[in-house]
Amino acid sequence: MRHLARYLIFLAAAFSLTAQVQTPPQPQQAQDVPVIDGESGPCSVELTVLDAAGAPVFSALVKVHVAYGFHGLHKLDLSAYTNAQGRTKFMGLPARAYKPPVEFRATKDAMTGTAWFNPETECEARHEIVVKNGK
Repeated sequence: MRHLARYLIFLAAAFSLTAQVQTPPQPQQAQDVPVIDGESGPCSVELTVLDAAGAPVFSALVKVHVAYGFHGLHKLDLSAYTNAQGRTKFMGLPARAYKPPVEFRATKDAMTGTAWFNPETECEARHEIVVKNGK
């Protein structure tokens, strides 16, 4: 019986110590920009997805298909989601695309939007995609 009492006192003390050692919530920091690397060249595009009112769109899916090389024999299909600021970045894109410009398509629910990128004229670019309802 004495051992049971000591064990219960030990458990109560351990519980009270863990209850007192709670860490205060940390202020939220700006999210890092999600980066997808195609590992096919030196070019990059940073995209910001906005709705019609100009607000950033969280978790919009941005896709790109890049054909490059001799007669477009090499293909690169990439996709990434936007962060809370509506931003995402594609890097490692080829410096020359087959039949440029390359189309980036963003979708979120029923909203869609596009942006175009020509790596031959703008190897490091920043673009906005405005997504709207419908096609």
